[in-house]
Amino acid sequence: MLKSKEFIFATHNKGKIEEIRKILKPLGIKVLSGNDVNLPDVEETGKTFEENAYIKALAAAKEKNIPCIADDSGLCVDAIGGRPGVYSARYAPDRDFDKGMDKLLDEIAQSNSNNRSAHFACVIVLAFPNGTYRAFEGRVDGSIATKKTGSAGFGYDPIFIPTGYNRSFAEFTSDEKNKISHRGRALQKFVKYLSENEDL
Repeated sequence: MLKSKEFIFATHNKGKIEEIRKILKPLGIKVLSGNDVNLPDVEETGKTFEENAYIKALAAAKEKNIPCIADDSGLCVDAIGGRPGVYSARYAPDRDFDKGMDKLLDEIAQSNSNNRSAHFACVIVLAFPNGTYRAFEGRVDGSIATKKTGSAGFGYDPIFIPTGYNRSFAEFTSDEKNKISHRGRALQKFVKYLSENEDL
């Protein structure tokens, strides 16, 4: 059983923090956001999810001199070469995901491809002030819907239908989504690591 723990999660994304807290709170893990501890924004200059997550987690760890966690995640669409990928947030005009979904659906239509397969990917990094780190990956496969449905979730959830289901992530309850989502799967690996290393 995990001891009570507290981690800073280097993000200012409210939807992401709510999702993470809901998964980790029952396990006795308290999560503070970047807003809670006044973390400065860090430029994501990495070319992979792991690189970006490491950049954010390490900056927070050095700032606060304690182990910190961060993630990077995104939607990868096969018909357009795996984009937007690591640029998922920046792909959306003015970081407005409603506009981003319209843009993505239009780009898929213009590709003239019948392939609507896609996946969400997430890498969570636990970084230590000395620069060492551990990475935990999660992925969920699915397809891109032809229109937005549902009002729950955040980001590109209204157009992503996970494999084996006929509804978008935005039509799932938070508990349903957390069991199979990319972030939920990465967090499961993170929790397993913590349970095996309780001296952190």
